[in-house]
Parts: sequence; C-alpha cells; structure tokens
Amino acid sequence: MANLKDIQRQIKSVSNTQKTTRAMKLVSTAKLRRAEELAKRSRLYAQKMNQVLAEIAGRIKCSKVGGLDNRCFTQVENPKMVDIVFVTADKGLCGGFNIQTIKAVNKLLKEYKEKNVKVRLRGIGKKGIEFFNYNEVEMLDTVVGLSSKPNKEKSDDFILTSIADYKDGKIDALHIVYNGYKNMITQELHVNTILPVNTDDFDCDKVQSSSMLEIEAEDEEQMLDSLVEKYINYNMYYSLIDSVAAEHSARMQAMDTATNNAKEMVKNLNVEFNKARQAAITTELIEIISGVESMK
Repeated sequence: MANLKDIQRQIKSVSNTQKTTRAMKLVSTAKLRRAEELAKRSRLYAQKMNQVLAEIAGRIKCSKVGGLDNRCFTQVENPKMVDIVFVTADKGLCGGFNIQTIKAVNKLLKEYKEKNVKVRLRGIGKKGIEFFNYNEVEMLDTVVGLSSKPNKEKSDDFILTSIADYKDGKIDALHIVYNGYKNMITQELHVNTILPVNTDDFDCDKVQSSSMLEIEAEDEEQMLDSLVEKYINYNMYYSLIDSVAAEHSARMQAMDTATNNAKEMVKNLNVEFNKARQAAITTELIEIISGVESMK
C-alpha cells in the first residue's frame, strides 16, 4: 500500500504542476497579444525611419566625391574597440529563448578576440547578466527590468554612452544582439550592426529617381545628424519591444509543452496506480483464499 500512496502523491504533485503551467501559458498568451500589436506598430515606424535615413544619406553620398563625411557612416577597416549590447529576459521558463542570444554574443566575443579587438559588453536582462557574471566575463554596464518593461527614456539613457563614445572615436562599432518576434511559434535571432550605418547598398540612380523628399541641399546634413541619433535610439527601443514579444511567445510555447507533458505523465501514473491497486487486491485475495484453504 505504501507504493500506492507514493503514486498518489506523484499524481497530485504533477497535477498541481500542470495547473501552474496552464495558468502561465494563459498569462503569456494575454501578454503576447498586447506585445505583438505594439511590436507590429513599432516595426512599421522603424522601417520608415530607416528608409528616410537611407534616402537622405544616399543623396548626400551620391552628390559628394569621397562619400559621407559623417563618422556614423564611415566603415573602420581595423576596429580597435567595439560595443556589444545584448537583450535577454529577466525570467526563465521560456525554452531556449535566452540561450540563443547568449550563444550569439559568445560567438561575437570569440570572433573579436581572435582579431585582438577589445569588446565592451553591455547587458540588458537578468538571465544574460547572470550567465556572464557566473562565467566572469567583464561587462561595462547592466540593467535589469528594462527588457520586461521597455521604456523609451531608459532605453535612450542606456545607449547614450555608446553613441557619444562612437562619435568621439572611442569605439569603432556598435552591435545589438537580441531574440526577436517573427510569429506566434517562431523567434528570430538578430545580430544588428547599428554603427556604422551601412551605405554599401545605396543605389545613386534609384535614390535620385525615386526620392519623394523635398529637402534643401544645405539642410540635408543637419537633418541627417538629427536622424542618426533618432535612428540609433529607436533601434535600441525597438529591440526591447521585439524581444519582449518574442519572450512571451517562447514562454507560451514552453508552458504549452510542459502542460502537455504533465498531462501525459498523469495519464501514465494513473495507469501505473491502477495496475498497482489491482496487484494489491489480487495479493489480498490470494492470501484470503490461502487462509481459508489452510483451515480445511
């Protein structure tokens, strides 16, 4: 009978776990709907901003001999120092969501180490920060709570140091690494080079013929300077929005899988319990019959 009690205890424990994972799935589903809508709207804004920036930069590049003078568009052939900003979740229970970002960051660190390039690592999200602290990887600065609740002002403050250091020539590149939202069941890893802005794909003929912007030539550079900072700030903020939507998506899937596994485990435990109970009943019957027979 002790075995039966152990099985009953297991069934109760797994059933309670199943209730918890089901509740967490429902919470993540509700949060995902709101985050998904915000991510879609933010994506459209980011795309339009990038399009305007590319068009103005393209017009300046195509009208000047030697290319853009703005350092934000100057490719450094042999970088000496770069900044890597990563975004992970503050909580776990979301499958491989965080580890994919961590692996991408480790890959970048290894590549730059092989090239003797110094890296300043800047972390957003408790899970990634804990991983690199545990592995004794030095980080320039960290913030917890921003990835779960994206805030534009805090996001701008966090990336401000990298922007200033890039303009001053202290760093030669800025990368943002995060796991973004693709759809309800898929997350997409992003390793984006924010600075310098890539101008290799600018098509001068296309820029001149398809431009819808009416800007005076002397105003283009001034507008470009303003747009570059907005472009960097918003790409940082958008990565947080995209990441939190992907986090809820990953957690929803993880909790759905956990719920199904718990359901299957309860089913198997019930079968095991019934078999053990039948065996116990059979044993008792045999003992009763044997006792009756021995009294004859």
